[in-house]
Amino acid sequence: MQLIIAGDLAPTPSNIELFNNGNVKELLGEELCFLLKNTNFFIFNLEVPLTDEETPIKKCGLNLIAPTSTINGIKALNPSLISLANNHILDQGVQGLKSTERILTEEGIPFVGIGDNLSIASEPYIIEHNGMKVGIYACAEHEFSIATENTPGANPFDPLESPDHVLNLKSRCDYVIVLYHGGKEHYRYPSPYLQKVCRKIVEKGADLVICQHSHCIGCYEEYKDSMIVYGQGNFLFDRSDNEFWQTSLLIKLEISDKSNVEFIPIVKKGNVVRIANKEQGKDILDQFQKRSNEIKNERFIIDNYKEYAKQMYSSYLASMHGNNLVFKVLNKISGHRFVHMLYSERSLLKIRNVIECEAHREMFLTGLNNK
Repeated sequence: MQLIIAGDLAPTPSNIELFNNGNVKELLGEELCFLLKNTNFFIFNLEVPLTDEETPIKKCGLNLIAPTSTINGIKALNPSLISLANNHILDQGVQGLKSTERILTEEGIPFVGIGDNLSIASEPYIIEHNGMKVGIYACAEHEFSIATENTPGANPFDPLESPDHVLNLKSRCDYVIVLYHGGKEHYRYPSPYLQKVCRKIVEKGADLVICQHSHCIGCYEEYKDSMIVYGQGNFLFDRSDNEFWQTSLLIKLEISDKSNVEFIPIVKKGNVVRIANKEQGKDILDQFQKRSNEIKNERFIIDNYKEYAKQMYSSYLASMHGNNLVFKVLNKISGHRFVHMLYSERSLLKIRNVIECEAHREMFLTGLNNK
């Protein structure tokens, strides 16, 4: 049994016509098309709602949208399963999610990770092939797209519930894959918490955990006879030209008496992707392996994340002050020192307590959601 799992896909204005026309050879190139054609199952994450009606929700960040006509290209990719558990599936509200769900169903394309409520969204998908069962569980971190007990959305990762979902799935399947949509964008290593979460998922029965969402290739670790991939990069998503978006990995999984994982490097070429040439591929895999060796030292994960958090601290603190124009100008002129002048040590301690303490955080989030 052979599967290929790709990262995030979203039709964008630069290649919508290629999707509209189902021009897969131009989108992927002949070599990649041949590879996908000759695998048993192909899975990727659809990072955008498919709808012709703009009804953007209130959120920070981009509200993505792709016309329903792009289903021609998505269908031509011949996916066996699409994950919709991500932070953009509700960008156009419930109607955008429902439109996506409807068109995939009409085209006979299975999907996982969303539902009309929390119970349905958390349901896995099971692939059966030659007497073997492979379970797919898809979940996302909390970011404007999550289902609740009474409203549609993506399946959230819940530290109390999700591990039990994985445990139950393992009891029904020979092999379990977890697609975890989370982690810090443009950061190539796991945070200490993300590593702890993924290891717990493995302990509950997952054979392969793949963290998507970071828009860059990260690293991997082997843990308790399972594998965790901390970031595989995008699949086909022409939204940025920064270095992180230029390379990606396909994950080729072969399952028989034992499993084997292979990483296939791909590269962004303008608005399309191609399998990396020999020299590019070697460099991508060498860097991937280098980072994977680095995280074998758990002190590295802690120290590197602390340093990264130090770099990001000012921007996070500034975001709490809002979008006041005078503040933004003064903060920029001062080299981001102005924001630190606005918060006393006591006020920072209050912020820390609201975020860190479960009771305060729950109360504050409930108030924000009500507003």
